[in-house]
Amino acid sequence: MAAAAAPGTGRLAPNYAPLPVTIATADGSWVTDTAGRRYLDLLAGYSALNFGHRHPALVAAAHDQLDRVTLTSRAFTHDLLDPFAEALCGLVGPSVAGGAAESMMVPMNTGAEAVETAIKAARKWGASRGITSPTIIVAENNFHGRTTTLVSFSTDDDARAGYGPFTPGFRVVPFGDAAAVEAAIDSSTVAVLMEPIQGEAGVIVPAPGFWPSLRALCDDAGILLIADEVQSGLGRTGTTLACDLWNVRPDLVVLGKALGGGIVPVSAVVGRSDVLGVFTPGTHGSTFGGNPLACAVGLAVVDLLSTGDLQERASTLGDHLQARLDDLVTEELLVDVRGAGLWAGIDVDPAWGTGKQVCLALLRRGVLAKDTHGSTLRLAPPLTISVEDLDHGLDQLRDVLAEDG
Repeated sequence: MAAAAAPGTGRLAPNYAPLPVTIATADGSWVTDTAGRRYLDLLAGYSALNFGHRHPALVAAAHDQLDRVTLTSRAFTHDLLDPFAEALCGLVGPSVAGGAAESMMVPMNTGAEAVETAIKAARKWGASRGITSPTIIVAENNFHGRTTTLVSFSTDDDARAGYGPFTPGFRVVPFGDAAAVEAAIDSSTVAVLMEPIQGEAGVIVPAPGFWPSLRALCDDAGILLIADEVQSGLGRTGTTLACDLWNVRPDLVVLGKALGGGIVPVSAVVGRSDVLGVFTPGTHGSTFGGNPLACAVGLAVVDLLSTGDLQERASTLGDHLQARLDDLVTEELLVDVRGAGLWAGIDVDPAWGTGKQVCLALLRRGVLAKDTHGSTLRLAPPLTISVEDLDHGLDQLRDVLAEDG
């Protein structure tokens, strides 16, 4: 057998530039590299690992299902598909326009697939209302995925360069600007699609009135409000959905990442049945979407969130996280912090260095985090992290900024 190539060499296309660590095992909030060194994970797979690595309930559900059946395709049904749909709509339906009783779901695999599904649903819903060239309003600095359609309305040059021609039908407005959304709505508009909190942009939290204003504008215009909760949903912000922070109920909610518990890719669109009901046999689908293994893990994820305990934990620990980060701003070790629940974007003084340089310094201290643009990085620890581990990670951040600055 040929020797394994070093990370970043050999047959792997160079579409990522990972930090120089090769993870071999993981448990809870900690991972171990191939040399046996442990690291505290404060990224949690961009929220895919909301429940930590290898949560016992999720691993048990996957193991049990592996002994039964893993794939049928949607040419047939299986015994977990309807229960998963019922459970997910029971959890998320109360946060969707129309409520749980009027909600429906479409299972997919990745977050990008689910966003594409929501776009298709909105366009087909618009076609049923006689709109032949539908437009969807989106936000600057968005991140919804990397398919051709999704990068068509990205404002990130790295995400777009060389991938045209792009899909038409989108109008880009500043995030957090309700007046700009209102000005962009016309007779061709079928939906507003935005992240409640922009993750990739640096955990950008809009003013409290923004999402209620979006809901009112969409109601007045008779169009759909779509929330991309792939990163922000399922407990991350201290609520089941980030939109719950403002008591706003979107027409469609896009879920992913944490829905698969860090074990398998699972995503879904949950929303009004009169909207998702536009899909008929042959008009949309996925071979793996809603597969038995995915449904088993997804059901276990819903079960973990059903009591509200993890959401409350994220809220409580999130207050602790924000207070400690605010202290670093007071000490002038950070320029600014933003966040909700166990999710924070932090801005380092550019004179200190870039966000990646901070992440590399943290790596040397046994802490994993991820930079985003410029001198900004984000923290998204597992919702199951202990306060002691969280404080340990924040102590390392403070020491990095104080000693190396």
